[in-house]
Amino acid sequence: MKKVYVCAPLGGNIEQNLKKVKTYTEYALRCGTAPVVPHFYALCLDDNAPKDREIGLAAGMSLLWLCDEVWVFGDTVTEGMRAELKFCKNLNIRVRKITEKEIQKAIGGNPL
Repeated sequence: MKKVYVCAPLGGNIEQNLKKVKTYTEYALRCGTAPVVPHFYALCLDDNAPKDREIGLAAGMSLLWLCDEVWVFGDTVTEGMRAELKFCKNLNIRVRKITEKEIQKAIGGNPL
């Protein structure tokens, strides 16, 4: 099973962004992949606390080594996402932008 890293915004409205990431994770699962979702660390760590954020970002980056692809969701690319994407480039990991249309086609529901 292909392992895909979910790359999407977390900071700002963390509660809303986690809801979106839950949808992105469902999409990845329904596509037959094993999603790697470091966003869920925010359920254990405080993303607004610099030390906790650093721990979460480092843990997520360490998982990129295990992934076959990175799937980018949403219209915004944050600083954390930019670091992940740069790391992927260095590792030659394929990056794919997932559109709302693709998500809607696979799982239905209302647009994010």
